[in-house]
Amino acid sequence: MRIVISEFISLDGVVQAPGGAEEDTEGGFAHGGWTHPFFDPEVVGGAFDEALAKADGLLFGRRTWQAMAGAWPERAGDPFADRMNALPKYVVSQTLGDDELTWNNTTRIPGEEAVARIRRLRGAEGGDLVVMGSPTLVRTLLSEGLVDELRLMIMPVLLGGGKSIFPTDGGLHALELVSTVTSDAGVQVCTYRPATEG
Repeated sequence: MRIVISEFISLDGVVQAPGGAEEDTEGGFAHGGWTHPFFDPEVVGGAFDEALAKADGLLFGRRTWQAMAGAWPERAGDPFADRMNALPKYVVSQTLGDDELTWNNTTRIPGEEAVARIRRLRGAEGGDLVVMGSPTLVRTLLSEGLVDELRLMIMPVLLGGGKSIFPTDGGLHALELVSTVTSDAGVQVCTYRPATEG
């Protein structure tokens, strides 16, 4: 399986609370829902449709999984929602109990086992394992060299601080840009893959 990261991101690298005001206010973040003025169904929505079409599973950190589990099951009947709800889902968490895994097809991966278990998933047969949001998990995956594709929807806005997906461990990770599309609202959908040496 390929691990594909799909993120809304500001020009200053913030991914926190793209969908709504109360989604994640940790650290005093006050700009929840900042993506709404820039979203369009063709370019930005199309990028998510394409990612989901190739997905054989979804991988989340706890906070993102909880937000998604609270939203997507009630949207049944929409093709995108139906696909989200049907796919196998994996959530990395030390604290969620099995009785809390209310979103169908969800498997919990204990935090201390995350890197090893995700490495095994990546080595299994199948399509893409798509990660949305989940900045703490994405930082770990990038640090561990477990990301096969990084799809960033770069929005023309500065948020002045907030959660990022980028590691701060001093590691160098060269990427190559394999495609880019720009929407009328100025969103750049950029797809990167690890650079091949040689």
